[in-house]
Amino acid sequence: MSLALHHTDLGGAGKPPMIVLHGLLGSSRNWLSTGRDLAKHFHVFALDARNHGKSPHAPEMSYEVMMTDIIGWMDAQGLAKAVITGHSMGGKTAMLLACRHPERVERLVVVDIAPKDYFWVAHRGEFLAMTELDLGSLNSRAEAEMRFEARVDNLGMRKFLATNLVQEDGRWRWQVNVPVLTEALPAMEKNSLQPGDRFTGATLFILGGRSRYAEERDHGLIRQHFPAAKIEVIADSGHNPHMDKREEFVRLVLGA
Repeated sequence: MSLALHHTDLGGAGKPPMIVLHGLLGSSRNWLSTGRDLAKHFHVFALDARNHGKSPHAPEMSYEVMMTDIIGWMDAQGLAKAVITGHSMGGKTAMLLACRHPERVERLVVVDIAPKDYFWVAHRGEFLAMTELDLGSLNSRAEAEMRFEARVDNLGMRKFLATNLVQEDGRWRWQVNVPVLTEALPAMEKNSLQPGDRFTGATLFILGGRSRYAEERDHGLIRQHFPAAKIEVIADSGHNPHMDKREEFVRLVLGA
């Protein structure tokens, strides 16, 4: 049973549809600027994954159920097929969707992720910081960022975590489903694909040259599952090439 996902329409009505999928602890807002650039050529829909953003919370969290949610969303919108673009966790979901439902994918764009396990990522510190945060005594996101320092060294990551805090009636709460995501983290770090999964359609991988998430040694693995894959590396980008180097990213997507 799929969930009714929240989405943001970034424009381009009447153009070929493109669905963009965010990463772990992100949301559709991560794609606002890049999505609007892409909307000059596509009708861009940015989705919130279950347990993220404004989409419903649910106890189940896996790549299979997230794939089912997207198919259900496409059916509800009357979209038989779309360009599917996914970053990180969203890229893993997009890869699975393309392999299992190739008839629904016009073209696949995967952003800085590879079809492999990611045990080294270990987001344990970030999730501990979120779990330990006393929301009842919190006054601001800036204060939350300071409290995260004991667990999270990187300032950018502390700010990113704080974007998931929302205030209602003077009280702070997590917009993401922290308990469910914490429990699901080991499954989220694993490869979303099985050895026999393949998608032979048009595929573009855009990787960050300064990122450890997908390196040159992963190119052969990518082509095992996606034999038609074109692999582009943005040399001076990190894990978020759609934000770090937005113009180059958009150019690559349009030129694929």
